[in-house]
Amino acid sequence: MAATVDASLRIAMVSYYLPSGSKIGVGFQAHELANALVRRGHRVDMFSECPPVEGALYGHRRVHLAGSLRTFRFAWALRRIDFSSYDVIHAHGDDYWLWRRRTSVHVRTMHGSSFEEARRVPRLREKLRMLLLGVSEVMATFAADVTVAVSPATRRWTPWVRRVIPNGVDTDRFHPDPPRRAEAPTVLFVGTWRNRKRGRDLAAAFQRDVLPIHPDARLEMVCRDAPEDPGPGVSVLGELSDADLIAAYQRAWVFCLPSAYEGFGIPYAEAMACGLPVVATPNIGARFVTDHGRAGVLAPLAEIGVAIEKLVADPDRREALAAASASRARSFAMAHVVASYEGLYATRQRRP
Repeated sequence: MAATVDASLRIAMVSYYLPSGSKIGVGFQAHELANALVRRGHRVDMFSECPPVEGALYGHRRVHLAGSLRTFRFAWALRRIDFSSYDVIHAHGDDYWLWRRRTSVHVRTMHGSSFEEARRVPRLREKLRMLLLGVSEVMATFAADVTVAVSPATRRWTPWVRRVIPNGVDTDRFHPDPPRRAEAPTVLFVGTWRNRKRGRDLAAAFQRDVLPIHPDARLEMVCRDAPEDPGPGVSVLGELSDADLIAAYQRAWVFCLPSAYEGFGIPYAEAMACGLPVVATPNIGARFVTDHGRAGVLAPLAEIGVAIEKLVADPDRREALAAASASRARSFAMAHVVASYEGLYATRQRRP
């Protein structure tokens, strides 16, 4: 574990996204990390375009914007903010115009690669947007004193980024609770129905490959954009509170997120912290979080349904994978992640 700091630091955290205004995982991670840093005695202010998060322990500085291209305009607006009262700027994006030194330490976390996403999004306009964001990510690695990737493979487009600190999970809240396990086979999905999370594809695979063999099985989807009637065996839970989400993980038999791309994939780590076997497509994040399939099942999209069915039918394998999941999830405990960042903050010097 990295060395920690004893003195309280004044930290300016930057995240365009927050749970109060977006379902993007970066916002959830920035929120959780900021809360954890406050609990460690630091003073944290969040600079965001999103409104304050109810119950947040940190301060909030709203960067008000209107109109189109707000993610790019947010980055430009940050240039006008006086950060001189802070010891650290920790950005989760959009800091690529902050070239002039504003604090003792400037840290950037790369949660994935927009270049990788550009390869997978279908529409030309969105591809161009992702390519521009990819260029901004490269620029940010030179603007910051130190850049951190959340998984090794996210370094593909920026190989000079050497440090990897994974995203963190609060293992005091996300933990196994066997008495909550559902009596009927239950598969859990957390994501979107459309686009790269591929909830629609999972529902089709579940109905094709799992239901005929396990007619009492259920697919529960924590999803805000699913249709009202997604078909037999599928329940749409909508958006859940943290407590209800944890209960859903603890209730399930198997977790599946067949995403086309994840830089990390926080739901994988949350599910594993709850002792839940994970089935995923072999995207960058899933390979890293499951330790290349040693703590989960990686299968192509066309075989996802069969992989789930085999796991539902095999209690011994589920139990073995649940133990492997819980063990692997300890690597992503938020306490370790916070200590690693504190080690970077404590350097108080410019790094290459």
